[in-house]
Amino acid sequence: MRVEDCRSRGYLARAHRNGRRTDAIARRPHNAPPQRETGPRVNDRIRAQEIRLIGADGENIGVVTPGRAMMLAEEAGLDLVEISPNAEPPVCKIMDFGKFKYETQKREAEARKKQHIIEIKEIKFRPGTDTHDYDVKMRSVLKFLEEGDKVKVTLRFRGREMAHQDLGLELLNRVAADVGDKGKIEQMPKLEGKQMVMMVAPK
Repeated sequence: MRVEDCRSRGYLARAHRNGRRTDAIARRPHNAPPQRETGPRVNDRIRAQEIRLIGADGENIGVVTPGRAMMLAEEAGLDLVEISPNAEPPVCKIMDFGKFKYETQKREAEARKKQHIIEIKEIKFRPGTDTHDYDVKMRSVLKFLEEGDKVKVTLRFRGREMAHQDLGLELLNRVAADVGDKGKIEQMPKLEGKQMVMMVAPK
């Protein structure tokens, strides 16, 4: 294609780069996908020719045009919100959209809080852990179990303590007994190198 033909068809755009003029093809993103709407359609974004209208107090007004529904919403100082777009005809309601959006976001936030991700917490004991420290650590074990997390109970031996593994096993069995109905032993006490490990899961 000759330069003259390109110019006549609008394919070339002039550009100046480093003080030197160059010819460049002007492109337009004509194949870019349209932006998708998120959330319900509101007011003049409702495209149906007819809708089933629900009033602000929940009353069924009937099938009307979106224009008529918007007039009623404006008279009430509220919005027209499409709540069932796939119905035939679509169902719309007169409401305060700002309040509706806030309450929806609040419910979604509460639902996310309930979707608890189980974590593994670790509580470390020693063969010679005294009564006070034992009670403090057990409170932590029970707290984690109540929150829905697993607890890795670790008992570390040092030096000559390896000769008294029976004391370590006795202490972990005591932990298992004190957990009671708050949890279940997922992994029985097991020696791993210089430490004994037990895994407790919530019930």
